[in-house]
Amino acid sequence: METVAPFKEVIDEIKEAGGDIFKLCFQCGLCDVVCPWNRVRPFSMRKLIREAAFGLTEIDGEDLWRCTTCGTCPQQCPRGVRQIDVSVALRRVATEYEVFPASVRSARSARASIISEGNPLQGERGKRADWAKDLPVKPYEEGMEILYFVGCYLSYDPRMKKVAVATAEILNKAGVKFGILGSKENCCGESIRKIGSEEVFRNLARENIKAFIDNGVRRILVSSPHCYHTFKNEYPEFMVNFEVVHMTQYLEELIREGRIEIKGSYDKKVTYHDPCYLGRHNQIFDQPRDVLRAIAGLELVEMADSRKQSLCCGGGGGRIWMDTPIGERFSDLRLKQAGDTGARVLATACPYCITNFEESRLNLEYEETLEIKDITEIVRDVI
Repeated sequence: METVAPFKEVIDEIKEAGGDIFKLCFQCGLCDVVCPWNRVRPFSMRKLIREAAFGLTEIDGEDLWRCTTCGTCPQQCPRGVRQIDVSVALRRVATEYEVFPASVRSARSARASIISEGNPLQGERGKRADWAKDLPVKPYEEGMEILYFVGCYLSYDPRMKKVAVATAEILNKAGVKFGILGSKENCCGESIRKIGSEEVFRNLARENIKAFIDNGVRRILVSSPHCYHTFKNEYPEFMVNFEVVHMTQYLEELIREGRIEIKGSYDKKVTYHDPCYLGRHNQIFDQPRDVLRAIAGLELVEMADSRKQSLCCGGGGGRIWMDTPIGERFSDLRLKQAGDTGARVLATACPYCITNFEESRLNLEYEETLEIKDITEIVRDVI
């Protein structure tokens, strides 16, 4: 019988990332039961954890890169095994040795773009604020009420620029004194960290933190749940603590304080998708719904999987930059769930979700039956 030698680097990396907690796994398989991958193809997180415990993981395989870090399996685990930490640790090993399957190579291009231009979309750093050139948006100055941290997708992606514009229009109408950092803003680093590029993440974090401190930033408004999660839960590793608010939270605050008034009507049936990093990871479920319910004429209906059970769009864990074959896209399943409610609009609050849903809308030929909207776009149209 051939003896397989353990991959010692794997065991050491996992210990460094999450200690020996992976040894608590007693192979109950609950992670596999709830994993969205098993709705489209076979995948076993349980098996990955077991192999990792013995350092026998195939770091050149596809399964290492499947986890979307959606957070579904950790909330079901009876033993507190941090599956996401183990998955990220394995990716650090693969990244260190530059071992990537074909489907992940596009993520390497995103990493190169982040290193050179501060964003994964190959946009020029100097054009980061071009989305606002025709708007009354100022550079952030100390003493302003809030910094609007726009994020990469809202700065460069044509579809998501519309959300940045809607956000700025709402803030101006509410009389909020806000500013942006423009070319001094870098990618928050959340997704690049999840694909194992820890050093790149730490460099991004340091540059953003320096920009925040140098400009006297105290309160940060974000449109992306990934930025929210990173600033709130990961940047404190660098001994800083900024107040961070997601746009859905801020909209609820502005409405509650009477700074914006809902004047128009939105006579459509709407269903809301909870983004993983807003909902499961950070427990922000009610504010987005409260905002939608405050709009006259809007009928809010829930999908089959909502709140803590929300079905991941498939873009987390850096998979927004990876190739996912048609037939394995969670976003297709989610649009079908939205269609089953009879809703005319699928609303959400995450650039990754909107990007994936727009692509699925074309693939499924739902253009005539379902609109994809950020909550900000809906609010902008009724104030």
